[in-house]
Amino acid sequence: MEWVDGGVTAPKGFRAAAAHAGVKYKRDDLALLVSDQVAHVAGVFTTNRVQAAPVQLCRQVVAGGVARAVLVNSGNANALTGEQGWADALALQQEAARVLSLQAQQVAVCSTGVIGVPLPMERLLPAIAPLAAALTSDGGTRFARAIWTTDTQLKQAALVFEVDGKRYTVGGAAKGSGMIHPNLATMLAFLTTDAALAPQALDALLRRAVKQSFHRISVDGDTSTNDTVLLLANGAAGGPVAQEGSTLYRALEEALTALCITLAKAIAQDGEGATKRIDATVRGASSEEEAERAARAVIASTLVKAAVWGADPNWGRVLSAMGASGVGFDLARLRLFMAGECVFAEGKPTAYDERQLSAAMQGLVVPIVVDLGLGSSEATCWGCDLTPEYVHINGSYRT
Repeated sequence: MEWVDGGVTAPKGFRAAAAHAGVKYKRDDLALLVSDQVAHVAGVFTTNRVQAAPVQLCRQVVAGGVARAVLVNSGNANALTGEQGWADALALQQEAARVLSLQAQQVAVCSTGVIGVPLPMERLLPAIAPLAAALTSDGGTRFARAIWTTDTQLKQAALVFEVDGKRYTVGGAAKGSGMIHPNLATMLAFLTTDAALAPQALDALLRRAVKQSFHRISVDGDTSTNDTVLLLANGAAGGPVAQEGSTLYRALEEALTALCITLAKAIAQDGEGATKRIDATVRGASSEEEAERAARAVIASTLVKAAVWGADPNWGRVLSAMGASGVGFDLARLRLFMAGECVFAEGKPTAYDERQLSAAMQGLVVPIVVDLGLGSSEATCWGCDLTPEYVHINGSYRT
């Protein structure tokens, strides 16, 4: 596999564009992704019972199995906006379909931003036609920036891999900085590939990749109303349709999972106000599910996150979080490492240098590794520290 530039437009047959439509004060806030041919589509959505109108509309598109375009606005979530919100989502879908000469049910619509405020349709609708006219095969980076809300870092990647002499590409772009927690969060992710897959196989592929990536990040423990991950496969690279169990399918799954993990880690790194990423690995578990649950508990702990911000090797907070997770373990067999230093083993703390360890925790990534000594399974989850800037951002997000 080889990492390449381009994001969502790196695979063949995809074009993108972005524009400033006036939802946000200055930056691009409207983005469009189009496949030049019909693509099969799969999606994963928020588990929050409060779901925005665009999420409900996207569910209908995914149920149809095919898509040609995705229209995304940032700055306004179109969530908790009643019947008007649904009508506005439909109007955006229909206008995009009109200017692209597509069927409406082949256009997905996504929104992200402030909850409870009607969309400025008088600005959004007229912006769609010029946006469509600006579509280019190198528009992926601008697309990736236009979907930001409180994001500060670009989140896009693409991978090329080869099977039986034919090159295939997977690309992706994501946004997310706050309201991030396992089972999705205030995040959007758009994934593309020029390989061909049937809808059922595509859905299984996406769900496994998401389980290993976006379901393993947390910034603040909040799951939002608009979370959406869409995967479009247009087959533009040629070659056979990837069947589950085939060499092509396995290679595609490996590439897609690697892509999603890269995007997920970028979201955690760019958590609102964050200065450090926390990589929590639990190994030696009796099952992957147990390892994942324990690692999730570590990255979600407010006390652990605060300690990491202060470079305080307060390892007791890690074990306390794991102890509350419901995962069974034996302290006499457990070993805990923080920033590469073993701080707990055989049921008691080790003789480590606290000043040296605190200095090691000043880096951009703070690894926490727990070996339960019970089995051969492991899982890694990604989070970030908790800083005063997080409170500042969210204390004045609307005002």
